[in-house]
Amino acid sequence: MTAPDPPASPDLPIGRRVAQLRTRLGITQQVLADRLGRSKSWVEKVERGVRTLDRLSVIEAVAAVLGVDPEVLLPRQTHRVPITGLTAAIDRVRAALACYPTPTDEPPQPPSPPAHLDRRLQHAWAAYRHAHHPQVMRLLPDLLTDIRHAETTAGTEHTADLLVRVYRLATQTLVKLDAADLAWLAADRAMAATGGDPRRTAIAAIPLAQALRALDRGRLAMAATITAAHRLLPTPSRATPPHDLALAGTLLTEAAIAAATCADATAARDLAHRAARLGTALGDHPRPDDGDLGFGPTTVDLARALIATELGNSQQAISTHQHATTGAGWPRLSAEHRAAHLIDIVRAHLDAGDPQAAGRALVIADRIAPAETRTRPAARAALTAVLRTGPAPADVTRLAATIGLTLA
Repeated sequence: MTAPDPPASPDLPIGRRVAQLRTRLGITQQVLADRLGRSKSWVEKVERGVRTLDRLSVIEAVAAVLGVDPEVLLPRQTHRVPITGLTAAIDRVRAALACYPTPTDEPPQPPSPPAHLDRRLQHAWAAYRHAHHPQVMRLLPDLLTDIRHAETTAGTEHTADLLVRVYRLATQTLVKLDAADLAWLAADRAMAATGGDPRRTAIAAIPLAQALRALDRGRLAMAATITAAHRLLPTPSRATPPHDLALAGTLLTEAAIAAATCADATAARDLAHRAARLGTALGDHPRPDDGDLGFGPTTVDLARALIATELGNSQQAISTHQHATTGAGWPRLSAEHRAAHLIDIVRAHLDAGDPQAAGRALVIADRIAPAETRTRPAARAALTAVLRTGPAPADVTRLAATIGLTLA
């Protein structure tokens, strides 16, 4: 009798383990790529260690194709200090989302005036833009409950807008905290609350796309955002309100990123180009009617850097990133947006073989918005990947110690 093959060694880099398991299955890199919806070049770079696997959803997809538990691929020598309080906060948001009030339900007290709810929601969005995610999670359960009661008790256009916006906030925060399934539920609620209104649908499609991408459903994310953009803005003109241009541009940017996650380079570049045209028309100047969007030429350039990273063009990604982050629009972006982008660009630096630049990006992100690096699983994964490249500079080591990451 032939002895079974030993399991892939946990001491091997993740790419080598993927190659080892693929070989044992007797499938080619092209077959693995096809089953994952990726390119053969992507698989080659993963197996050679040129491209890092730092998203849990992607690791889970690769493990499913290879027929193993994700734990077989995940590094086992990394020790993490749990993020205290966030698990309980996520559970409280889950409980709030699990409620299904009906018009016959008696609220515990009269609903708050929409203007008061609007101010509370603006405060929560301000906390989000400053990457105060634990604070947002504390605010969300009561906001969800109170806005939903106001909409159920005496629904108006204003309360419907508030409901979509609070579900959007919940979705985007949950995506950051790696609670993708719960984020998708919040995004689905946002879509259900739109009442078919094109503007509300456009707003709701933004977090829906982010939740779908977090679940590795890029094609669905692309379809949802393109459809919403076309409904909102069939033919842009000079008479189009700036807020609608910003909404359509944000949707096209999200669609372009989603296309890149599906390795559809042509669609990604075309959609980014269309978004760039809208960004140029608007400029990077702050607009009081822009709401929570912050759309402009700089946000499109940052998205192009992420797109190039997803498509395996690390040098192009870094060049685009450097151009965008040295322009006048960069400091006008929210702290959350800037820190999140710096975390995203770590992968491009690592793919380009520059762990020093990857570490610097994380340290700068931590200076801009500490909660973005210290509460997000994606930041921890990126920092783990940097630490595994070898001895790290003192500031990167200090950040790891602050976050609670050590290598055995």
